Amino acid sequence: MKKLMIGALAVAATLMTSVSAQAADALTLQLKWVTQAQFAGYYVAKEKGFYEEEGLDVTIKPGGPDIAPEQVIAGGGADVITTWMPAALASREKGVPLVNIAQPYKKSGMMLTCRKDTGITSPDDFKGKTLGVWFFGNEYPFLAWMAKLGLPTEGGPNGVTVLKQGFNVDPLIQKQADCISTMTYNEFGQVLDAGIPESELIVFKYEDQGVATLEDGLYVMEDKLKDPAFVDKMAKFVRASMKGWAYARDNTEEAAKIVLDNDETGAQTEAHQKFMMGEVNKLTEGTNGKLDEADYKRTVQTLLSAGGEAPVITKEPTGAWTHAVTDAAGLK
Repeated sequence: MKKLMIGALAVAATLMTSVSAQAADALTLQLKWVTQAQFAGYYVAKEKGFYEEEGLDVTIKPGGPDIAPEQVIAGGGADVITTWMPAALASREKGVPLVNIAQPYKKSGMMLTCRKDTGITSPDDFKGKTLGVWFFGNEYPFLAWMAKLGLPTEGGPNGVTVLKQGFNVDPLIQKQADCISTMTYNEFGQVLDAGIPESELIVFKYEDQGVATLEDGLYVMEDKLKDPAFVDKMAKFVRASMKGWAYARDNTEEAAKIVLDNDETGAQTEAHQKFMMGEVNKLTEGTNGKLDEADYKRTVQTLLSAGGEAPVITKEPTGAWTHAVTDAAGLK
């Protein structure tokens, strides 16, 4: 009889586990880039069980140079994506109705890093220089900045020559460009690791130049927000994700290790992920995930002021963000 009871209990436990797993609400997150500390909050939330506590079964899909999150979600390949607001607004104007539901990143980490031996001491010295720029949606803040400076991007003595930069720092190391695009938490560290000391570099942070735009927000398709159940699911996801980000700020080394454990490529190193985590924490602190409307307006005005032959956006967006999800998550 005792053996029968133990067997029955084991079967019951298995059934409960199965029912619990089935009850978990599946959700897919598409990242803007590869697995790295830039997205630590999501990996931490998954690893520490924060999503599970909310009844979510979250799949995190890494990005890469051939993956456009905006296209992935438009094609039904994800429920929510991380992307930069300029790319999201540009996509919205072109017919992909993305809506910002949360903004884990408060500050921009984007900057231009230049060699001092180029003679560049301020943006006034950019004329006639070659500047490395990322494309695939990452070029929009740069183009807005050049428009503000009145610098054409077609080359010549009164403009700048744009080098379509790969996602590495080779153009600066090999002196193919005078300046390159870098993120405070990633490529700048790669430049230092390549042997160029910080004393031989000068950096121009987009935040300091008044052209910073919001990065790494969370976006969903507009029609999905008409469903209260979807809003509730996203509220749970955002709440757990922000818990993950808070944990990452308080436990930098552990968060970096969690990211490494999730890097299936094996391309990341512990030292670089720790560096990145420390820098990313500076960009995510000061927010609970609720989009600051003033930050949104600043981004829009920066993009609208860019003008040019190929403006990022041609008119002020409507319906491009909502507090419905963060309010439902209790993030006031």
